[in-house]
Amino acid sequence: MNHMKRWIRWTPLVAALVLAGCATALPPVEDRQLPATPAAFKETDGRWARATPAEAQPRGEWWKSFGDAELDRWVEQAAERNTSIQQAAARLAQARALARSADANRAPQVGVGAGVSRQAGANNNGDVNTLATAGLTLSYELDLFGRLSQASQAAALDAQAREALLQSARLLVQAETAQTYLALRVLDAERELVRDTVLAYRDTLRLTERRQQAGDIAELDVARVRTEVAATESEALALDQRRAVLEHALAVLVGEAASSFEVAPQAWSASLPVIPPGVPSTVLQRRPDVSAAQRSMLAAQARVGVAQAAWFPSVSLTAQGGYASPEVGDLFRWSMRSWGIGALLSLPVFDGGRRQAGVDSARAELDGALAGYREQVLVAFKDVEDQLSTLRLLADQAEAQSRAVESATRATTLSNSRYRNGFVSQLDLLDAQRTELRNRRQALQVRAAQYQATVGLVRALGGGWNAGA
Repeated sequence: MNHMKRWIRWTPLVAALVLAGCATALPPVEDRQLPATPAAFKETDGRWARATPAEAQPRGEWWKSFGDAELDRWVEQAAERNTSIQQAAARLAQARALARSADANRAPQVGVGAGVSRQAGANNNGDVNTLATAGLTLSYELDLFGRLSQASQAAALDAQAREALLQSARLLVQAETAQTYLALRVLDAERELVRDTVLAYRDTLRLTERRQQAGDIAELDVARVRTEVAATESEALALDQRRAVLEHALAVLVGEAASSFEVAPQAWSASLPVIPPGVPSTVLQRRPDVSAAQRSMLAAQARVGVAQAAWFPSVSLTAQGGYASPEVGDLFRWSMRSWGIGALLSLPVFDGGRRQAGVDSARAELDGALAGYREQVLVAFKDVEDQLSTLRLLADQAEAQSRAVESATRATTLSNSRYRNGFVSQLDLLDAQRTELRNRRQALQVRAAQYQATVGLVRALGGGWNAGA
C-alpha cells in the first residue's frame, strides 16, 4: 500500500518528464524552406576548376596574385589596423564570453559564506541572541528538459556566427582596400594620359598661333585650340580631386589619419589574375556571411527548445556544510559543525501567458532567421553570377576597345601630318585628338572595371583559391 502511495505521489513528475521529452523537441527545418543549390554557374564555360574548400579554412593571400608589392603592404596593414575588423573581433570576444557564461550554468555552483546576526524578539523573552555561521554551499540544477544545454548550444552557435562575421569583415576590408588602391592606380594612369594630352594640345596651340601670325588661318582656329587646352586642363584637375578622395578613403581602411597619409603616384604594374569559382555548393561552404546566417538560424532553432522547456519544472539539488555557533569564538569547534542537503522542484502554474509568448517569440525569431539564411544564399549565388558575367563581357569590351584605340591613334597621326601640310583643317585635327583621348581613357576604365570585378569575384566566392585556401 505504501509502495502504491509513493508511486501515485511521483506519477505527475514522471508524466512531466515524458511530456517534456516530446515538447522540447526542436522544430525541424525542411528542405523546401531552403533554396536549391544549382548544379553549375550559368556563366561558366568549362575553364573553371572544381574545388573542395571548407568554411573554416583560411582564405589565402589572394591579393598577392595581382603582383603589386604596395598593394600587399596596404592589405596587410588594413588587416592589423582597420577599425571594422577590430570591432568585429571585440563582438566575437563578447559572444565567446556569453557562451562560457551560458555553459557555466550547467556546472555545479560552489560558494563560501560567513555571517553574524543578532536577534531579539518576543519568542526569546527579550534576550538578544547571536548566531555566527561559516561554510560552503553547493547547488546544481538537473537539466532534465534540456533547457540549459539548449541555451548553451544557442550561445555557442552565436559565437560561431560572430566568428564567421569576423572572417566576413576581414574579407570585406581586404576587398575594399584592394579595390580602392587599384582604383587609385587607374586614376594615376588616367591622369598621366590626360596630362600628355594637354602637352599635345599645347603643341598644337603653338603651331596654330604661328600659322595665325603668318596669316594662314583665322583667330577663330586659335580660340578653338585654347578651349581644348583649358577644358583638358580642367579634366586633369577633376582627376586630381577624385584621386585625393580615394587616397583619403584608403587611409581610413588602413587605419591612418587622412591628414598625414599619402600614396605617391607610380606606374601601374598590377597583373590581372584569373580566379576559378569552383562549383555552386562550395560557395555555401566558403562564404562567411552564409555561414554566419546558418549559425544564427541554428541558434534560433535551439532557443525555441529553451522557450518550450520553460513549461516544465526545474529541479535543483542543494547542499551546505560548515559551522554555526551562538558565540563567534566557538564558531570553528568540531561540535559546532552543521550540514544540510535538499532538493527543490519549481513548477510554474499561471504566468498570464508569459511562457507561451516566449515560445511564440522564439518561433518568430526562427522564421526570421530562416528567411535571412535563404536570402543570404540567394545573394551569394547572385554575387558570383554578377561578377562572372561582368568579367566575361568586360573581356570582350576590352578587346573591342583595344581595336578602337589603335584606329584612333592612327587617325590622329595621319590628321596631324595632313594638318601640318595644310591638307586638313584644324577642326579635323582637334576632332581626331579628342577621339583618341576618349578611347584611351575608355580603355583604362574598362581595364579598371576588370580589376574591380576580379576582386568582386574573390569576395563573392568567399576568398582566394590558392593552395591551402
